[in-house]
Amino acid sequence: MKCLTLLASAVAVLAFSAQAGAKPPKLRQDHPVVGIWSLTVPNTVCHEIYRIRDDGTSIVTSSQEVAESEFQIADQPDKLGFYKEVDTIVKDNGKHDCSGDVTEVGRAVTSYLLFHPSGDMFLMCLDHDTKRCIGPFVRVKGADT
Repeated sequence: MKCLTLLASAVAVLAFSAQAGAKPPKLRQDHPVVGIWSLTVPNTVCHEIYRIRDDGTSIVTSSQEVAESEFQIADQPDKLGFYKEVDTIVKDNGKHDCSGDVTEVGRAVTSYLLFHPSGDMFLMCLDHDTKRCIGPFVRVKGADT
Protein backbone atom coordinates (compact mmCIF):
# COMPACT_ATOMS: atom_id res chain seq x y z
CA MET A 1 0.00 0.00 0.00
CA LYS A 2 2.93 2.34 0.67
CA CYS A 3 3.98 1.89 -3.01
CA LEU A 4 0.48 2.97 -4.04
CA THR A 5 0.58 5.96 -1.71
CA LEU A 6 4.02 6.94 -2.97
CA LEU A 7 2.91 6.73 -6.58
CA ALA A 8 -0.40 8.47 -5.92
CA SER A 9 1.53 11.33 -4.39
CA ALA A 10 3.66 11.44 -7.50
CA VAL A 11 1.00 12.69 -9.85
CA ALA A 12 -0.99 13.28 -7.58
CA VAL A 13 0.98 12.20 -10.10
CA LEU A 14 3.55 14.35 -11.34
CA ALA A 15 6.06 17.20 -10.25
CA PHE A 16 9.50 18.67 -9.51
CA SER A 17 10.74 20.21 -6.29
CA ALA A 18 10.56 23.90 -7.07
CA GLN A 19 12.57 26.63 -5.40
CA ALA A 20 10.53 29.00 -3.25
CA GLY A 21 8.57 31.37 -5.47
CA ALA A 22 9.69 29.68 -8.70
CA LYS A 23 7.01 28.43 -11.08
CA PRO A 24 7.28 25.04 -12.77
CA PRO A 25 8.04 25.14 -16.50
CA LYS A 26 5.06 25.26 -18.85
CA LEU A 27 4.36 22.12 -20.87
CA ARG A 28 3.44 22.11 -24.52
CA GLN A 29 -0.37 22.10 -24.83
CA ASP A 30 -0.36 18.79 -26.69
CA HIS A 31 1.76 16.98 -24.08
CA PRO A 32 0.05 13.61 -23.50
CA VAL A 33 -0.13 14.06 -19.72
CA VAL A 34 -2.22 17.25 -19.86
CA GLY A 35 -5.85 16.56 -19.03
CA ILE A 36 -8.09 14.96 -16.47
CA TRP A 37 -7.36 11.36 -15.48
CA SER A 38 -9.25 8.85 -13.35
CA LEU A 39 -7.72 5.98 -11.40
CA THR A 40 -9.63 3.23 -9.64
CA VAL A 41 -7.46 2.34 -6.66
CA PRO A 42 -6.67 -1.39 -6.70
CA ASN A 43 -8.65 -3.58 -4.30
CA THR A 44 -11.04 -0.73 -3.46
CA VAL A 45 -14.07 1.03 -4.89
CA CYS A 46 -12.31 4.36 -4.42
CA HIS A 47 -11.52 6.60 -7.42
CA GLU A 48 -8.92 9.32 -7.71
CA ILE A 49 -9.17 12.23 -10.13
CA TYR A 50 -6.02 13.95 -11.42
CA ARG A 51 -6.31 17.37 -13.07
CA ILE A 52 -2.97 17.87 -14.79
CA ARG A 53 -2.41 21.32 -16.27
CA ASP A 54 0.08 22.56 -18.85
CA ASP A 55 1.40 25.12 -16.32
CA GLY A 56 3.16 22.33 -14.40
CA THR A 57 0.59 22.04 -11.63
CA SER A 58 -1.96 19.41 -10.73
CA ILE A 59 -4.84 18.87 -8.33
CA VAL A 60 -5.68 15.38 -7.11
CA THR A 61 -8.82 14.32 -5.28
CA SER A 62 -8.63 10.97 -3.51
CA SER A 63 -11.49 10.07 -1.15
CA GLN A 64 -11.64 13.12 1.16
CA GLU A 65 -8.16 14.39 0.33
CA VAL A 66 -7.45 17.25 -2.04
CA ALA A 67 -3.76 17.74 -2.84
CA GLU A 68 -1.97 20.20 -5.10
CA SER A 69 1.42 19.60 -6.68
CA GLU A 70 4.00 21.12 -8.98
CA PHE A 71 5.79 18.88 -11.42
CA GLN A 72 8.29 18.55 -14.21
CA ILE A 73 7.92 15.91 -16.88
CA ALA A 74 10.05 15.07 -19.89
CA ASP A 75 8.85 16.65 -23.12
CA GLN A 76 9.42 13.40 -25.02
CA PRO A 77 9.58 9.76 -23.96
CA ASP A 78 12.92 8.02 -23.46
CA LYS A 79 14.03 5.16 -25.72
CA LEU A 80 11.85 2.72 -23.75
CA GLY A 81 8.76 4.95 -24.12
CA PHE A 82 8.69 6.33 -20.55
CA TYR A 83 8.26 9.97 -19.57
CA LYS A 84 10.24 10.76 -16.42
CA GLU A 85 8.28 12.90 -14.01
CA VAL A 86 9.13 14.49 -10.67
CA ASP A 87 6.18 15.64 -8.57
CA THR A 88 6.20 17.68 -5.36
CA ILE A 89 3.15 18.10 -3.15
CA VAL A 90 2.78 21.81 -2.32
CA LYS A 91 -0.60 21.83 -0.56
CA ASP A 92 -2.90 19.27 1.08
CA ASN A 93 -6.17 19.58 2.99
CA GLY A 94 -4.95 17.10 5.64
CA LYS A 95 -7.71 14.55 5.04
CA HIS A 96 -7.34 10.84 4.26
CA ASP A 97 -6.86 9.55 0.69
CA CYS A 98 -8.15 6.30 -0.80
CA SER A 99 -5.38 4.40 1.00
CA GLY A 100 -6.29 5.94 4.34
CA ASP A 101 -3.15 8.08 4.40
CA VAL A 102 -2.57 11.84 4.49
CA THR A 103 -0.08 13.08 1.92
CA GLU A 104 2.98 14.86 3.27
CA VAL A 105 3.48 18.38 1.90
CA GLY A 106 6.93 18.89 0.43
CA ARG A 107 7.50 15.28 -0.55
CA ALA A 108 8.97 14.88 -4.04
CA VAL A 109 8.43 11.63 -5.94
CA THR A 110 9.98 10.48 -9.20
CA SER A 111 7.93 8.21 -11.45
CA TYR A 112 7.93 7.01 -15.04
CA LEU A 113 4.78 7.28 -17.13
CA LEU A 114 4.08 4.89 -19.96
CA PHE A 115 1.25 5.94 -22.30
CA HIS A 116 -0.97 3.62 -24.30
CA PRO A 117 -0.72 4.35 -28.06
CA SER A 118 -4.30 5.75 -27.94
CA GLY A 119 -3.14 8.48 -25.52
CA ASP A 120 -6.17 7.73 -23.37
CA MET A 121 -4.43 5.60 -20.70
CA PHE A 122 -1.11 5.45 -18.89
CA LEU A 123 0.72 3.52 -16.20
CA MET A 124 2.73 5.22 -13.47
CA CYS A 125 5.80 3.18 -12.58
CA LEU A 126 8.58 3.38 -10.00
CA ASP A 127 11.24 2.37 -12.54
CA HIS A 128 11.83 2.15 -16.31
CA ASP A 129 9.83 -1.09 -16.46
CA THR A 130 6.29 -2.26 -15.74
CA LYS A 131 7.10 -4.42 -12.71
CA ARG A 132 5.98 -1.87 -10.08
CA CYS A 133 3.22 0.32 -11.51
CA ILE A 134 -0.25 1.58 -10.76
CA GLY A 135 -2.94 2.16 -13.31
CA PRO A 136 -4.29 2.37 -15.76
CA PHE A 137 -5.05 6.04 -15.43
CA VAL A 138 -7.90 6.68 -17.86
CA ARG A 139 -8.46 10.02 -19.59
CA VAL A 140 -11.74 11.73 -18.70
CA LYS A 141 -13.11 13.05 -21.98
CA GLY A 142 -15.06 16.26 -22.40
CA ALA A 143 -13.70 18.02 -19.31
CA ASP A 144 -11.31 20.96 -18.98
CA THR A 145 -8.43 20.92 -16.52
